[in-house]
Amino acid sequence: MRPFGTSKQLARRRQRALQLLRNGQAPAAVAKQVGATAQSVRRGRRAQRQPKRTVRRRVPGRPSYLCESQRQHLVCALKRGAYANGYAEDYWTLERIAHVIWDLFGVRYHPSSVWHLLRRLGWSCQRPQRRTFARDEEAIAPWKHYTWPQIKKVACVAGQLAVCR
Repeated sequence: MRPFGTSKQLARRRQRALQLLRNGQAPAAVAKQVGATAQSVRRGRRAQRQPKRTVRRRVPGRPSYLCESQRQHLVCALKRGAYANGYAEDYWTLERIAHVIWDLFGVRYHPSSVWHLLRRLGWSCQRPQRRTFARDEEAIAPWKHYTWPQIKKVACVAGQLAVCR
């Protein structure tokens, strides 16, 4: 149970006890003077002799199989694109990246682990937009600006279109 008093008061009491111990008094006598137990006084003296070790906290989870230079090399390989790494289409999948890691470094990664690795590298999921090669942006722009609002207005009046805002 924590002794009565604020943190500052308890710190002053510990300092007084340590001072009395340095002056040559016995732990039992010091304990009586400062209002603590002899065991607490001995524990305080031991703690003062052996300062606390600072333990560096580890990052939770299993360490990465790739070192920092390998991760940077992987980023460069991914930035070059899938074409440069021997794929017919220029998009990345987790399986493709796992295969590239195996080819470059000889390390096997499960696709879900590849996802965690990419997140640590600052990459995010980007889905490719499916558009036809024959798409004519110049013809679409006037349609969106003039024709679509008219269709939308007529559909809203008729109550057939759910999105009227």
